[in-house]
Amino acid sequence: MRELFYLDNGATTWPKPDSVHRAMSEFYRDYGVNPGRSGYDRAIEAEETVQKCRKRLMNFFNGGNDPDRLVFAYNATDALNQVIQGVLGTSGGHAISTNLEHNSVIRPLYHMDKRSDIDVTWIPFVGGGFIDPDDIRRAIRSDTKLVIMNHGSNVIGTCQPIGEVGRICREMGVFFAVDVSQTAGVVPIDMQEMCIDAVCFTGHKSLFGPTGIGGICVAKDAVIDSTRWGGTGVRSILKYHLDEYPYRLEAGTLNTMGIAGLLAGQEFIESRGGPEGIHEYEMKLMSRLWNGIKDIDRVIIYCFDSLENHIPVLSMNVEGFEAVNTGTLLDVDYDIATRTGLHCAPLVHEQMGTAEIKGTVRFSLGPFNTEEHIDAAIEGIREIVKMSLGWTKSLKM
Repeated sequence: MRELFYLDNGATTWPKPDSVHRAMSEFYRDYGVNPGRSGYDRAIEAEETVQKCRKRLMNFFNGGNDPDRLVFAYNATDALNQVIQGVLGTSGGHAISTNLEHNSVIRPLYHMDKRSDIDVTWIPFVGGGFIDPDDIRRAIRSDTKLVIMNHGSNVIGTCQPIGEVGRICREMGVFFAVDVSQTAGVVPIDMQEMCIDAVCFTGHKSLFGPTGIGGICVAKDAVIDSTRWGGTGVRSILKYHLDEYPYRLEAGTLNTMGIAGLLAGQEFIESRGGPEGIHEYEMKLMSRLWNGIKDIDRVIIYCFDSLENHIPVLSMNVEGFEAVNTGTLLDVDYDIATRTGLHCAPLVHEQMGTAEIKGTVRFSLGPFNTEEHIDAAIEGIREIVKMSLGWTKSLKM
């Protein structure tokens, strides 16, 4: 099998660190019982792993001193649904989000609008793909219950001024939730400094865990109503679900092997110098890619005028080619894996005008990429442009 140049880390980081594979396998073999349900040694050991991961992640996001407010979920979509529904409720009101969002925010808000008479304001991005915090301020109303936005765009890689928005929300008494799917593990996130009420994360991207695990880090005084109920293994005599965290937002058996993987992912991030070290390395590679393709004739790069306030995500097209065709050629002819299409974020593409041409080709880099991978991508794009020029000439003859 030929080597795959994997440049689709925005979908999921791959490969995972060997330490993550080992930790998951060893945990499940030795302690793969149900945590928190029984008092025998292996159940206690399993629960200790869960609690250790809660503490590490709470510290990682600087969410406060109570690790029980680190709640596990299936993924970021699951976490975001819990926050959106748990904050907005069923009594109407107003929410604010942005045109940079993933469908994991867009669709729940549209469903809440349909079912609960929730009015939503969508803030467009300006300049090179950034949200102006003053636009958020101007959109806040007396009945605004929630501002929710992503930290880093999964399409254009811009990293938003979360701290400025958070301070506006705190000043005006509005719940502020942030989707950190693309930034957790790459960009430092400080909930207290950024005035964030809830951070929603997934484990399988730059936290280096497996798929099927994510969560919510809930600030000390933030209130999210529960939207699911069931078993917790605690005070089973009660007929209603427990109100305290983490049980307030957790129901049923946890993905303990995924949690063990997340814990090992935290250790891997630390070994690479933390998010700062990983970001520095990945952005050096992104600089190489950007500088290598930006001056190629017929290459269009979207919202990438500078490396500042960016994560290692870049969207582009070859003029005259649909994104899917460019992506297929990169895969089949050059063994380069990218993501093509609308990236589950249609509002970004609608604003950029790329929805009509079926999206873009997205390159997203990770810590296991090398200069060789980047140079292969640059050469692949260069060759595809030559091919497109040849086809254009033949069509004119």
